[in-house]
Amino acid sequence: MRRAARIGAALAALIAIGGAPPRDPVNPSCPLNPGWSTQPKMEFSVRKVGGLKVMIAEGRIDAAVVERLNAMLKKHPDLDEIWLRSPGGDARAGNAAGRLIRDTLDVETRIPAGWACYSSCNFMFMGGRKRTIDPGGQFIVHMFTQTGDRDSIDMSVAMGTDATTELIGQIEQDAAMLATEDNDFLIRMGVSRKLLSDVMYRQKAVAGSGGDRSTRRCLTRDEAIFYGVMSEPD
Repeated sequence: MRRAARIGAALAALIAIGGAPPRDPVNPSCPLNPGWSTQPKMEFSVRKVGGLKVMIAEGRIDAAVVERLNAMLKKHPDLDEIWLRSPGGDARAGNAAGRLIRDTLDVETRIPAGWACYSSCNFMFMGGRKRTIDPGGQFIVHMFTQTGDRDSIDMSVAMGTDATTELIGQIEQDAAMLATEDNDFLIRMGVSRKLLSDVMYRQKAVAGSGGDRSTRRCLTRDEAIFYGVMSEPD
């Protein structure tokens, strides 16, 4: 077993000793307090872990994350793994970051025990050629929606039927484009498109990365392997 995997197993053992984290009463599939980072934007750091060169990616995914990630990948072309901890953020930036990882390095992505990867972080994680979710790690999905801008919606409603209809049309078009991009991304990353139809698109729509806790869905490790989100264990 690789040294980083042993570290992940040790962290999982510590979680088990301390007891499983409390489940969310409104959503028993997930812990009450997911282990994502509260940093306002994703930052990257590189360290040695168990003899491996690991890049830690923590924080919210913003529109400029790809530029920062690209600079780090160029600076550290010998990375072994990328560890992710994020509440998500910009959907298209997450897709682009995942594609960048796949196109740049033959690297493993990992969600360590006690860490959470939510929303657009899912797509960044899937950029790894090998993907591991340690026991106690959380891969959390939701149904994406384009209706998070409440000010625009309220303004359009106030302006009348024509303005509201135009906004709805724009939202529908952009949502359809994003769904197509998600399908294309999953095919390219070797992930089953059933992840979208069976899981993601069956959740209640939530605006943004916070949203209603009941809309979150935490995949089990068996589900992650079944849908190809996680690589088969060695």
